[in-house]
Amino acid sequence: MTATTDRVTVENTAPAHGTTGGRAVRYILAGLRLALGWIFLWAFVDKMFGLGMATESKNAWINGGSPTKGFLTFGVTGPFTDVYTGIAGAAWADWLFMVGLAGIGVALLLGIGVRVAAVTGGLLLVLMWTAVLPPENNPFMDDHLIYAAVLAVLALVDAGDTWGLGRVWAKLPVVQRLPWLR
Repeated sequence: MTATTDRVTVENTAPAHGTTGGRAVRYILAGLRLALGWIFLWAFVDKMFGLGMATESKNAWINGGSPTKGFLTFGVTGPFTDVYTGIAGAAWADWLFMVGLAGIGVALLLGIGVRVAAVTGGLLLVLMWTAVLPPENNPFMDDHLIYAAVLAVLALVDAGDTWGLGRVWAKLPVVQRLPWLR
């Protein structure tokens, strides 16, 4: 990798692109992208419709519930409690959270805008991590930080190109002009 390279490709970090090892790495990363996309999209769908997994029907967003109020009111611990309880149930927080979940999930599942999804998803995950400091089972590490790191890797290796529409997306004129949209 040269000093002028602004991104890492799977080919630079794994065995040659056409080798079994290189294909395996691409498939594993594509699988991780799809899994994380589903996690984000499912959170959106469950909070929107109250499918009974984490959100009861009566608390669904379409039934007038708030996707942020319950957790930010009763589930937050640590040094940022006042910040989070202060925004619990605010319409702007609900909209940002839900649009973020849906957008990140769809982008990861389709393999488009993975860099944007990784940054916004990473930010959301780090904010969620700060809402429960310290984590319950470790002095600082939890799944939110691991997911954020995986998102960073997915963005760096253009993981949307395998089992996704990343290559087609990259050919769009707007994406070629603004590569951060990749």
